[in-house]
Amino acid sequence: MIFATVGTQLPFDRLLAGLNNWAARNPVVPVFAQTGASQRKFDHIDTVEHLSQSEFATRFSAARLIVSHAGMGTILSAAELGKPLILMPRRLKFGEHRTDHQQDTATEMAHLSNVTVVADGEALHEALDRALVQGFPVAKSEADTVSPKLEPLLNVIRDFVWEQPTAQRGA
Repeated sequence: MIFATVGTQLPFDRLLAGLNNWAARNPVVPVFAQTGASQRKFDHIDTVEHLSQSEFATRFSAARLIVSHAGMGTILSAAELGKPLILMPRRLKFGEHRTDHQQDTATEMAHLSNVTVVADGEALHEALDRALVQGFPVAKSEADTVSPKLEPLLNVIRDFVWEQPTAQRGA
């Protein structure tokens, strides 16, 4: 199964439409997407607007391949589990985000062995086709060889990404 996530803030229909078009040509590959704020309907992928943290973790763990915006939570999760990851950064010029920081993030993350970065639907299709031919191999992530000295920093980042803000916890 391919699991796609686009975050929860702004719609990211460019990624979802590209994935939907690819799924139309590859109907035997199950694709599930968390669509966030999108108002569009996608005929060739199973979708849900939001997932609980436990549902997200279950889908993420079961997936053979992750397709995502360049969000740090997804990148960290893929690195921790050694999942192959295709990133399409959100772009300011398309109204997908308030800045182009995801482009910078994706450029840095492209150095990881489990990450492929794409810029558009055509590149997404090519990356998905390559992954399908390769059987969605799980590559060893550089995160597996992180120095133990960095582990406290990574734990702080993980806690920040996955913890709900105090206001949402009802405090």
